[in-house]
Amino acid sequence: MESLSETTWDVLISGTGLQQSLLALALSRSGKKVLHVDKNGFYGGPDAAFSLQEAEDWVKTVENDTLTSSLFCNVSITSTPQPDQATRSSDSARLAVSRAYCLSLSPQLLYSRSALLPILVSSKVFRQLEFQAVGSWWIYNPLKAVPADASSPIEHSNSSSERTEEAEEHRRREERPPKDRRGELRKVPNGREDIFKDSTIDLKSKRSLMKFLRFVADYESQPDVWESQASSSFSEFLASRFNLPLPLQTPLLALTMTPDTPVETTTGFALPRIARHLRSIGALGPGFGAIIPKWGGGAEISQVACRAGAVGGGVYMLGNNVEAVNLKTENETHTSKRDGGESCEGLAEVQLQNGDKIKTKWIVGSDYDLPALKATSGFGKEISSTRSISVVSSPLPSLFPTITEGAPLAAGAIVVFPPGSLSTETKDVPGEMPPVYLVAHPSNTGECPDGQCVLYASVSAESSRGHTLLDQAIENLLESVDDESTPKVLYQIRYTQTSASSSSDKVQEPEAPPPASSALENVLLFPPPSLDLVFDDSILERVRTFWRMIVGEGGDEGDEGEFMVFEDREGLGVDLSDDE
Repeated sequence: MESLSETTWDVLISGTGLQQSLLALALSRSGKKVLHVDKNGFYGGPDAAFSLQEAEDWVKTVENDTLTSSLFCNVSITSTPQPDQATRSSDSARLAVSRAYCLSLSPQLLYSRSALLPILVSSKVFRQLEFQAVGSWWIYNPLKAVPADASSPIEHSNSSSERTEEAEEHRRREERPPKDRRGELRKVPNGREDIFKDSTIDLKSKRSLMKFLRFVADYESQPDVWESQASSSFSEFLASRFNLPLPLQTPLLALTMTPDTPVETTTGFALPRIARHLRSIGALGPGFGAIIPKWGGGAEISQVACRAGAVGGGVYMLGNNVEAVNLKTENETHTSKRDGGESCEGLAEVQLQNGDKIKTKWIVGSDYDLPALKATSGFGKEISSTRSISVVSSPLPSLFPTITEGAPLAAGAIVVFPPGSLSTETKDVPGEMPPVYLVAHPSNTGECPDGQCVLYASVSAESSRGHTLLDQAIENLLESVDDESTPKVLYQIRYTQTSASSSSDKVQEPEAPPPASSALENVLLFPPPSLDLVFDDSILERVRTFWRMIVGEGGDEGDEGEFMVFEDREGLGVDLSDDE
């Protein structure tokens, strides 16, 4: 067997983040010689998932590594003192062993109509993944005063099974001591039936809302209605075109998952996102439109994709950084498809952290994973999001009501705190404050033990102000849920994540060509991971473009003629899924 240095590699992929891992999956049947390295000792890179101990190690790495800090900064971990064995009321009131947790840096939702799902099916890796339904969207409403005997703040559940559950819950609530609350959670209607049954919406507003829903279901064919306002505020569009007041705009804005204020959220950004949400409901099962991968979200997809790359002959090396790159070392020629197929002379010589020097035709990674190149990728203006991952001492069952009859158990819930719903000590004008999002994952996701829940919080605000908003949102949520006592935050990771602005909020703008290094065409760079709370399908277009450049138009060997369309490997079709 040839050593690494004796092999001429077709592709060196640096980093095992989701983008690089999907490219490794695409190349797994190409017959290409692929060397896949990662400076980290774990898979996933910026999309990884951690046990408690791994999270501690990651924080230390970020604090000491200027390269890692280019994506993450202001990282910290806090945990509450653990109760003594003799005094704790239940296991949920204390942290379990480190490995009982799988805390994800990439808990993005996947809509049922996402372009990624057909790819996972056609590439045959779906057998190694388990997806779970995202249930309800909730909106937090602050209250000036809530009676001590107020009923549960979680309202507007309309199926017969939910009404039966609510009746039993109401009886139990009557037997509990009163609990002060600052606000209530209201469920976002899940369609026309919910809207008509909602007693808080007057008849005129219901008609306006139904008119908008009919429009958005086929908005692409009605450009005369919206294109002139594509760059205008979505709130202004809803008010002027559909006479929708602010209280009815709020749930629609929540469905967009916009990181921006209502004034900054454009019509061209919002319409395709609301349409995506509505069109996805029922595609994979009754009553839900979004799913999440079990065991750590995007991190699990990365691992499965890398596993497929290894089965296809790729060589994997964790804890091995790219130390130096010499882009032209020999007069050997390979073909580039970037500009019509002209040849690109020279192999790149790469020195790895372990001392190996290898030769490769293509180098793929990101600025974050290929610091030796000192490349300027030019992906746009830097943007950031303040985030936290919190383990709480309750399963928060009221966030996960039965979706509808015949639907699977909900494994995710979205809680949106609209601008102005949180009071802070800052002097922010409510309309100028961004929304806060909390994504709740219960124990059936495999991310925490029974009796606990993981809250993924994010807001587009600088670190100090952002964490003030996140802390208050978490506190208000825990006070609002219907538990016998207010749940506690047992453990929390806090950080700021940076990325680059994209064109995803612009109307029908074509995908720009993926940038290469300023020096040579055979260096292909991925952008930083998206900060979107929903999986960004544009990732797949970039992966497809890189794959085509590497294997050639239509493919030239193996069975890779169609992107990510594979036959079952003989003897492996069932065994891989059984290993999970």
